[in-house]
Amino acid sequence: MYIRLDRAHRALPVILGVITLASVVVLLAWDAFPRLFPARAHDVLGAFPLAMIALAYLVYQSAHRPARLEVVKAILLAVAFLFWAANQFWPDLNQATLFNDIAIGLFVLDMFLVMVGWPATSPDESFAETYEAPPNNGEIRAR
Repeated sequence: MYIRLDRAHRALPVILGVITLASVVVLLAWDAFPRLFPARAHDVLGAFPLAMIALAYLVYQSAHRPARLEVVKAILLAVAFLFWAANQFWPDLNQATLFNDIAIGLFVLDMFLVMVGWPATSPDESFAETYEAPPNNGEIRAR
């Protein structure tokens, strides 16, 4: 069951998230001014925010104390980000395409699980969705 976190429990995930966002700003600065950065800087700049958001998300989830299947799903998503980060960090490695394909497969699986509502304990609110019960508990009234 998800719990609303107080400020103290949100601190570490938020700090990690801010660091991640700052690293994205640096990555976009590389896009605008690549000559200001050392050679191969993009490999690190592209991988770092992906790895950091995976870590931040796991810390965020652990603070929420979700159900066991939610932990599995959070780990699945974090691993997808880590494979994507590996692809960015080692683009010339023979396995880079495999890392990318594994990331794609895990992201697709994660979205599929969201669409089918697995696990059943997943709160739809975490995906900016809300649920409203149908009028009359789903009964259809004859007019």
